[in-house]
Amino acid sequence: MRATQRPLTPGWVAGSVRARHMLLRRLGRDGARSIAAAGSLDGAVGLLGGTAYGRTVSEGMDLAGAQRAIAETTLWHIRVLAGWAPPRAVESVRALAAWFELVNIEDRIAYLQGGTRQAPLSLGGLSSAWPRLAGVQSLGELRAELASTAWGEPGTDDAAGMLLALRMSWARRVLDAVEEAEPWTCGAVALLVAREVLLAGRPPGELLARRPPGVGTRWPGASDIATLRDLLPGRASWVLADIEQPSELWQAEVAWWRRVEADAEQLARSALLGRQALIGSVVLLAVDAWRTAAALEVAARGGRGAAMEVFERLV
Repeated sequence: MRATQRPLTPGWVAGSVRARHMLLRRLGRDGARSIAAAGSLDGAVGLLGGTAYGRTVSEGMDLAGAQRAIAETTLWHIRVLAGWAPPRAVESVRALAAWFELVNIEDRIAYLQGGTRQAPLSLGGLSSAWPRLAGVQSLGELRAELASTAWGEPGTDDAAGMLLALRMSWARRVLDAVEEAEPWTCGAVALLVAREVLLAGRPPGELLARRPPGVGTRWPGASDIATLRDLLPGRASWVLADIEQPSELWQAEVAWWRRVEADAEQLARSALLGRQALIGSVVLLAVDAWRTAAALEVAARGGRGAAMEVFERLV
């Protein structure tokens, strides 16, 4: 990790201690396994009632609602941590938490295309563009509004192109504000490029127009995983190290989550209570939410068979 640790202040210590306390309330691998093995969505939701996620998850929710409630709990915890941290730490947390704002923007795009209106996630002081985007009435209006925010001009009114541009923008923001996250961010962009080019068949030029960060410009000539891996810089290619076919990209995503968790654990356990401990804790809360949401989906499928086998590979 390249980050240096600045001298501690009482704010850093308070934020780090609070973060470590929150980590004790994570569901963890064993807890997630219990949720996945509940045998039904109702059973899994009932088990979550006694956890940190019980703040927002409640009986009678469908799968999508319960998974969104998990995200709401996680966002609330991250907001609390940001409130305890020194002001100079907030921008790093805001960049990481921009995923939740991206969810709100994606929901708005879906609504403008005829989807159901979703209650937005509440970002509070971590917002960079929401709720000013909440009232836009067309994709063109959304594009214009985005141009004057930290997300930047998406370069298109097309929904799919806009979603790609937003993901690339999020990656750039994280790279700029959270240097500890460089390998995770570059690996995530490499996965996105691989999926779009080798699975979805999107022309490489469309992706290049979205300015994908951290992956260089040599990869557009790749037509298979091995060639793509060779043409990506090392900081991004690591995520494709153990796969050979596009159909195996889900395994690469699992490897990505495992590295993110391992790196974040190291940061969170830093002997120095400060920036690295805070960032590691924020990321570990997100990892726990991802694993718990996956466990809910397995439970909704009966908690056994192929779904459970795949889940065991996730954890």
